Amino acid sequence: MTFDRKIKIAPSILASDFANFGAECEAIEAQGADWVHVDVMDGHFVPNLTFGPATCAAIRPHIKGVMDVHLMIAPVDPYIDAFAQAGADVISAHVEAGPHIHRTLQAIRGAGVKAGVALNPGTPASAVAHLLDLTDLICVMTVNPGFGGQKFIDMSAKVKELRAMIGDRPVHIEIDGGVDVNTAPLVAQAGADVLVAGSAVFKGGSVSNPGPYGENIRAIRAAAEGVYV
Repeated sequence: MTFDRKIKIAPSILASDFANFGAECEAIEAQGADWVHVDVMDGHFVPNLTFGPATCAAIRPHIKGVMDVHLMIAPVDPYIDAFAQAGADVISAHVEAGPHIHRTLQAIRGAGVKAGVALNPGTPASAVAHLLDLTDLICVMTVNPGFGGQKFIDMSAKVKELRAMIGDRPVHIEIDGGVDVNTAPLVAQAGADVLVAGSAVFKGGSVSNPGPYGENIRAIRAAAEGVYV
């Protein structure tokens, strides 16, 4: 996993066909996805239940590129090794999910995985000011976590602040929630480089008809790159 600031599209399998996860992962990569984003929810930290390490391990052989695992769970630390062993390339934990985020990030890196920290819409950029040298990715939530298909909350000002704080460190800024052709330019212009999209990628397509996935991915990428500096 090499670092660059090119726009990367990371479809969220939360919006895919649950009965065909492996085939869906293969289809989105074949249609141009850069990363595959896995939203892990525990019904406690967020009001929904989704996937665990076994699901990640099952889809890993179907993913050639980056498997980006977003843990919306609390506590996080007891599960880091399981998700690392399941093949995650990046594991992101929420700064709001526990009292010792430094320990969590150290544990993720100690497991041989890139470490991400996620920020809810109401959490300021300053929450990660002292974490930047332990962090490979900052995930800026543009919806309140828990469900797909929510309305985008504009966090462009927060992204700009984070981009200035990061400076020349090799830290990605990821956007998760409500990303589509209309919102992608806002966050890309502010400095984001990884765009998570669920329904905006999977709409209109299927494993047997994956062409729309590619059209959707290309449209989001073009919208973002039109303003990306």
